[in-house]
Amino acid sequence: MITPAHRAEIRRLYFGEHWKIGTIAAALGVHHETVRAALQHETGGLRRGVSRPSALDPFLPFIRDTLTQYPRLRATRLHEMLRLRGYPGSAVQVRRLVRRLRPHATTHVYRRVVTLAGEQAQVDWGTFGTIRIGRGVRAVSGFVMVLGYSRALFALFTLDQTLERFLRGHVAAFEALGGSARTLVYDNLRSAVLDRRGTAIQFHPRLLELAGHYHFAPRPCTPARGNEKGKVERQIQYLRHAFFAARPFRDLDDHQRPVSPLAGRHRASAPSSRATRPDGRRRADGGTAPAAPFARAPL
Repeated sequence: MITPAHRAEIRRLYFGEHWKIGTIAAALGVHHETVRAALQHETGGLRRGVSRPSALDPFLPFIRDTLTQYPRLRATRLHEMLRLRGYPGSAVQVRRLVRRLRPHATTHVYRRVVTLAGEQAQVDWGTFGTIRIGRGVRAVSGFVMVLGYSRALFALFTLDQTLERFLRGHVAAFEALGGSARTLVYDNLRSAVLDRRGTAIQFHPRLLELAGHYHFAPRPCTPARGNEKGKVERQIQYLRHAFFAARPFRDLDDHQRPVSPLAGRHRASAPSSRATRPDGRRRADGGTAPAAPFARAPL
C-alpha cells in the first residue's frame, strides 16, 4: 500500500518525465507491479459543495451598501432593518454573513513616545460623576496634569470648566509638582486654543500669559489623535474607574482629599531627576518654576 504522495510522484515521473516503469520502481524502491497499479489508478473528480440558495440572497446588495456606509453596524441592528424589508430568517444567519462581508478595519501602528525629565507634561479635563449641593445636583470635573517622564499625577476637582478654573489648575499643579515642564500638551480645548487652521494655531491670551510666566511652551494635539496625550488619558481612566470606584463623596473637599498624596508619587522605574529653581527650592522632574506666583482672577 503506497501513500497518495507516492502515487502522485509515480504518475508524475511516468506521464510528465516519461520514465520507464522499471526505472521508477528502482528509484522509489517499490515493486514494478506497484508502479503499474498506481498508473492504472484514475484520480476521482474533486467533490465540490453545492451552494444552496439562501433567504439573504435578495438582500445582499442592501447589506453590502449598508456595511460600506456603516462598517461598525451591529448585526442585530442590520437584522432589524432586514425584517422591515421582508427578511423572514433569524439573526444567526445575518451574523454569519456580516462576519464575512464586514470591511476590515484599518490597523494603525503607533510609536511609543519617551520623554526626558522635565521635557513634557500632558493636561486634560475629565468628568467624575455628580455631587448633591443643597437641593441641586452638580457635575464634577477634574483638571488632570501628568508629567511625561515620572508619571507624577496632579488632579484638582471643580464644579465647572471655566478658563479661570483651568488656569488655577495649572498654578496648583506647578506648586504641587514643584515646577513646570518645558512643554505642556493639550487637547484642542476652548480654554487653550481659540482657533486652528491647519498648522496656524491661535492660543488663548490668558494661557499665553501663564506660559510666559512659568516658561513653558503650549502645544495642542493633532485633531482626532488622542494617542498623542495617552499618558493623561490613562490616568483619567485610573482615577475614574480604579481610584474613585465604590467611594462615597460628600463634597469637593472629599473628592480632593484622597488624590492629594498622588502629586508626589512618581513612577518607581523612573530614576530621580531634580533641579534647582531660581528661588533655591527644588523642582520635580527637572522642570522650571519662577519665584513669584501667577496673578489669578478671584473665583
